[in-house]
Amino acid sequence: MSYIKLLKGFKLLLEINNLHVLVEGREILKEINLSIEKGEIIAIMGHNASGKTSLALTIAGFPQYVVSKGKIIFDGRDITNLSIYERARLGIGIAFQSPPAIHGLKLKDMIAFAAGKNPWILRDYNFVEEILRKVNLEPSLYMNRELNVGFSGGERKRSELAQLFAMKPKLMILDEIDSGVDIDSLKILGNSLKEYIEENNCTVMIITHHRHILQYVKPSKVYIMSKGRIVLTGSYEELIPKIETLGYDALIKEVLKNELERKV
Repeated sequence: MSYIKLLKGFKLLLEINNLHVLVEGREILKEINLSIEKGEIIAIMGHNASGKTSLALTIAGFPQYVVSKGKIIFDGRDITNLSIYERARLGIGIAFQSPPAIHGLKLKDMIAFAAGKNPWILRDYNFVEEILRKVNLEPSLYMNRELNVGFSGGERKRSELAQLFAMKPKLMILDEIDSGVDIDSLKILGNSLKEYIEENNCTVMIITHHRHILQYVKPSKVYIMSKGRIVLTGSYEELIPKIETLGYDALIKEVLKNELERKV
């Protein structure tokens, strides 16, 4: 292997090779190939049920997503068969599209858990206060509230982001962090993310339907999915205007048509 290839391999944080995934025996992801360099931001886009969230949960290691073919390499290690817990320990963190409400669990204790601390013996919650302020949740109002109980959509997403910040993952997967939030919450989320990424040089995979959050956290590459496959890859500047002008279905049809014409 050449010196240049060695350097390239060292820069890669995540590499997915010819990934096929089954859920209850049905193939939902097919021939997925993508790579993310350390410190890179990418976006996974597409219409509903295109496979975006399935890809995120497969990378995170949810057991119902069974890899039937291919590999997932993270930070130079094959994690294809590792558990959620093992992958989280290696530095893969995910913010869920619909964070659950959990009665009896305080937000401050959940953030402590995410940071790898034991809240039962913890005496100093200053770091929790600092994290909550980063996502514009006033500590005196939110620390002792039950996790996401009675929270608005925007508050839930900011709570989820605070937990992710506490974890300090190598790879941050954001599954529709911008869905179900108003304009003010979107601005808070976007600016909080931008600041955190710049401070920590974090690698990020953003899953979204539209470009709203991408105004704040601009990806270097955009992958468009359809029917469990990546059907188009390009730059933010190249693809976002086409998505907004044509929509996903028309854009995908145009790409397939061009491919057929080239083959002929």
